Amino acid sequence: MKIAIIGAGSIAAQMAKTIAALDEVESYAIASRSFDKARAFADKWGFGRAYDSYDDMLADDAVDLVYIALPHSFHHEWTIKALNAGKHVLCEKPLAVNFKQAQEMIALAESKNLLLAEAMWTRYQPSAKIITDLIAGGEIGEVMTVSANVGDCNYMNDRLTNPALAGGCLLDLTVYALNFSAMVMGNKVKRIVASMIPTDTGVDGQDNVMLEYDGGKIANLFATMYTVTDRSGFVYGSGGFIQAHDVFNPEKITVCGVKGYKHYVKREIAVPAQITGYEYEVLACMKAVEDGRTECPEMPHAETLAIMKQADEIRRQFGIVYPFE
Repeated sequence: MKIAIIGAGSIAAQMAKTIAALDEVESYAIASRSFDKARAFADKWGFGRAYDSYDDMLADDAVDLVYIALPHSFHHEWTIKALNAGKHVLCEKPLAVNFKQAQEMIALAESKNLLLAEAMWTRYQPSAKIITDLIAGGEIGEVMTVSANVGDCNYMNDRLTNPALAGGCLLDLTVYALNFSAMVMGNKVKRIVASMIPTDTGVDGQDNVMLEYDGGKIANLFATMYTVTDRSGFVYGSGGFIQAHDVFNPEKITVCGVKGYKHYVKREIAVPAQITGYEYEVLACMKAVEDGRTECPEMPHAETLAIMKQADEIRRQFGIVYPFE
């Protein structure tokens, strides 16, 4: 499968590193607004073709799948163009900036029988199945509470603080916590209570989100662009809890039991060695295309839409409207 990338920034470089190490796919083309940047990227990562026009790259019949590595506000436009050009698409998270956009993108992919996958890498990783298998096996009893924090202070740049680029904590960091909770709790959310601290540009710099589910179950989520956190995710049950060490890309998973008022470590589970962690979504896309699917079972369209709807409600409570909406 020949893969092309739109956008030549840091996240594109991570994907390029991943593709270069995989025998199953080919580093075929890179497109940037600057030919010099595209050429340098291609030379560094072993791409055969470099384009200074996204449209020209989409016109290349040899391209099988396009990975879109652009700021959030461009995901809808270039996913639509790539699908209309007959390409399968793996689009960086979030798939879109709102539910309406995501719905349009998914409807088009399904109408054209093309794959459209959201690159929420955490949902494709082996750690996701490890956690859900532990829960399904009754390892910690009935799950009642989820908590997760996501903090990274390297995010205070124009791409993440500019409202015109759909900047803010929500779509870049809080979505990881929302996905962690959804992976465990599902998406039958009864109520959302959210608050944020704005940046100077008016987008959210820190978020607090509470989600209430049926049966008295809740999730407490926190994300920030101002500081680094341990990014732990916890799943608390009636008989113990699970800790994911870094919800971005778990380094290990700890399973704890309870005895009286105290907990104890039952075991620690190592996650498989990896290239970057992005390889799982790439291989999932390849298999989905081979199987004639329009979505990856690891991150199906219904899941993307449900979490996008949650993000819309959170942003409504924040009072943030992007200028292009």
